[in-house]
Amino acid sequence: MIVRWIARWLDRRLHLAKPARQLLRHVFPDHWSFMLGEIALYSFVILVMTGTFLAMFFHASSETVVYHGSYKALEGVQMSAAYKSMLHITFDVPAGLLMRQMHHWAADIFLAAIVAHLARIFFTAAYRRPREINWMIGVTLLLSALCNGYFGYSIAGDLLSGGGMRIAYAILLSVPVIGRWLAYISLGGDVPAEPTISRMYALHIFVVPAVIALLIAAHLVIIFRQLHTNYPGPRRTDHTIVGSRLWPSYAAKSIGLFFLLFAVVAALGGFVQIDPVWVYGPFNPSAILPGAQPDWYLGWVEGAMRLFPGVNVHLAGWLIPELFFPAVLLPLLVFAGLYAYPFMEQLFSFDFEVHNVLRLPYQQPFNTAFGCAVLVFLLVLLFAGGDDVIAVATGSSVVTIRAILRILVFVVPVVTAVLVYTLCLWRRRTLVGAQVSEDEVVQEQH
Repeated sequence: MIVRWIARWLDRRLHLAKPARQLLRHVFPDHWSFMLGEIALYSFVILVMTGTFLAMFFHASSETVVYHGSYKALEGVQMSAAYKSMLHITFDVPAGLLMRQMHHWAADIFLAAIVAHLARIFFTAAYRRPREINWMIGVTLLLSALCNGYFGYSIAGDLLSGGGMRIAYAILLSVPVIGRWLAYISLGGDVPAEPTISRMYALHIFVVPAVIALLIAAHLVIIFRQLHTNYPGPRRTDHTIVGSRLWPSYAAKSIGLFFLLFAVVAALGGFVQIDPVWVYGPFNPSAILPGAQPDWYLGWVEGAMRLFPGVNVHLAGWLIPELFFPAVLLPLLVFAGLYAYPFMEQLFSFDFEVHNVLRLPYQQPFNTAFGCAVLVFLLVLLFAGGDDVIAVATGSSVVTIRAILRILVFVVPVVTAVLVYTLCLWRRRTLVGAQVSEDEVVQEQH
């Protein structure tokens, strides 16, 4: 009764009843793969919740302090105030370690869900007109999440994050002409610099999350303005949509997914250790952590830096260091290709029609083969980012492992593309043959 009275009170003043009814009648597809976007959205919600908790106790400062706390192994050790606050959250704040690990696991799931969602869109050609804008929003969301993930694990002040920060500093310096300016604006000068952690912290909790929230909001608004895509099937055309209405069926599934995801993240945070900063110790510019690895979503950049040969280029009086090509140019090419792909396909296929029915992967052999080749290429680079760990695990020389990976990074994508293209053609011919046989049987019966 009270809810109904509040609804009528609001409607008399804001006239919300008609748009609310339209919103609740919105139809969503039933296929499970459309829930990948929901997982990304709810992971972001969990990140905001846990991040708000952590921000209450984190001290984003590079000031040198002496630790006196519950973790006796570092008693009396000099460290940054940021690292000291991380230890305080971990060992002294109730549920602090749980929140820290939930935050980290949610970040990994957030990135994985975005990648999986973009892969689903790519392999079903859901980026075609009129959804080019939403595709670009998704790519920008991935780029923003990558940056914020890096900022998040770089502000801890431990030895691992400090090493990653020095690598980022070297990457920025490798940019011709403006490299030193970029390093100063981003990191405050030579790493470690006094403002580095505070600047990254501001970007991590204010700027980039606001950008991500705006991108998600724009993505949802465009989805509601346009028809959803649908997999091929009965009654599914470019002008109709088959699925469940937002209320009550789809809302029930979506809410259930949120609680399931929250339970999974809480279980991971409680039982599966991740980012044990107390093991790494405080950042020391003269030390390096053995077997240090970035998070998986940046491992491909690390792998590219390890595999690329040491080639310095002098161009028009400017030095282009070897680090620029794998760490700056390659990511730029990858993301430029992602942004441009829908328009390149339109240009080469002369297909400018509106499409709401998806293509299955075997129906577009070239796109599927190309996408699989790129994914395998990045996967080989990811393994290359841990070549020292692979060498220790297999008892081999890291030089040998790296030489093998330098061959595989070119060979495996080509083999994958040929194999996937052949399988797609075989699948398409098989289905066409089955359809022809079925038509012949129907003709004989008549």
